[in-house]
Amino acid sequence: MAADDRTGDGIRGTAQGAAPVPLSVLDLVTVGSGRTAGDALRTSVALSRLAESRGFHRYWVAEHHSMPRVASSSPAVILAHLAAHTGRIRLGSGGVMLPNHAPLVIAEQFGTLEALAPGRVDLGLGRAPGTDGATAAALRRTDRPGEGPDDFPEQLVELIRFLDDDFPEGHPYRRIHAVPGPVQATSPGGVQSPHRPPVWLLGSSGFSARLAGALGLPFAFAHHFSAQNTVPALDLYRESFRPSEVLDAPYALIGVAALATDDEKEARRQVVAAGLNMVRLRTGRPGLFPSPEEAEAHRFSPLEREFVDSWGANVVHGTAQEVRDGLDALHKRTGADELMLTTPAHTGELRLRSYELIADAYGLPTT
Repeated sequence: MAADDRTGDGIRGTAQGAAPVPLSVLDLVTVGSGRTAGDALRTSVALSRLAESRGFHRYWVAEHHSMPRVASSSPAVILAHLAAHTGRIRLGSGGVMLPNHAPLVIAEQFGTLEALAPGRVDLGLGRAPGTDGATAAALRRTDRPGEGPDDFPEQLVELIRFLDDDFPEGHPYRRIHAVPGPVQATSPGGVQSPHRPPVWLLGSSGFSARLAGALGLPFAFAHHFSAQNTVPALDLYRESFRPSEVLDAPYALIGVAALATDDEKEARRQVVAAGLNMVRLRTGRPGLFPSPEEAEAHRFSPLEREFVDSWGANVVHGTAQEVRDGLDALHKRTGADELMLTTPAHTGELRLRSYELIADAYGLPTT
C-alpha cells in the first residue's frame, strides 16, 4: 500500500483531531521484569498497528546496546518486521547511531527497507554510541574505549552520497553502489523507486542542531532525557537553518516521555519505577524495566530520590486530560513542529492503553 504522505516531502506531517501538531511514536521496545524480548516485540507490532489506525504520523525505534530493558539493538530488523504488519504509517530510526556502523551498510539496510515499504521510511541518525564506552569499542572493533564520534560530519556526507549514488569522479568510492539504490535505475532495463529515505539528525545538545540547520535537514531533539537543553537547541537549529533541496524551512520534532493511565496514581507508580530504572542505568547497573512493586520495595537514598523526582518532572503523566494539557503546554513553550511520544511503563498493556487514551483525548481518528 502506498504511503499516506499528505504533504509530499515525506517529512512534514498533518495534525489530526485537536492535536496542535502531528503526534508520533518513539518505541524503545521495553522489556519489563518478568517479560521477554519476544513479548516486547509483539507489543511493538500491536503498538505500530494501533498508531497507524489512530492517525499517528510516524513510528521510530531507537538503537541501544548492552541494555537488558531495551530490545532494539537492530532497528533495521525491527522496522522490516513492522513494515510487514503496517501499510501507511511512516517507519524509521530514532535513531541509528552512525559511528557504530559503516555508512555503506546503513545505506544498504535502509535501501532495503525503502524497497519493502516505498515512500514511508525515515533514516534518523545520532552521533552518540547508544551505549557505554566499552560496548561502543566492541561495536567498532577498536581498542580505544573512549573513542569519540569526531568524524560524524564526514560519515554523514559519505552516507548521503551512498544513498544518492553521487560520489564525484575520482573518488575512491565512485564505483561502489548501495543496493537497493539509485544505481539500479541507471542499469540496462532498470526501474528504480523515486523515493529515498529522508535523513534526520538527532541530538541532545547543540552539535547536531547546528549541523542539521547548516545542511537544511529535519531535526529531532531528545527532550525526554535532556529537557534543559530543548529550547536552546531548537533556537540554535532555527538560527542555523539554511534552505536546502530537502526543506525550505526548519522542521523539528521533540521526543517526549508521556504516560496516560485510567488512574492518576498508577501513572505516578510507573514513573517512579522508570526512575528506578534510570538510577540503575546511571550507576552502571542496567537491568530490565522494574515493576512498580520493585520500586516501592526499593530504599531510595536521598540522592536517588532527588534524581527520581527531577527525572519524573519531565515525564508528562497522569490522566488523559492531564497528559493532553501537559503536551499542549510543552508545544506552546518549544514551538516544536511534531511531538514524538515514548511511554515509560512496565507492561505492554499499559503502553498500548496510554496511546489509546492520548488519541482519545485529542479526538484522533479511528480507521
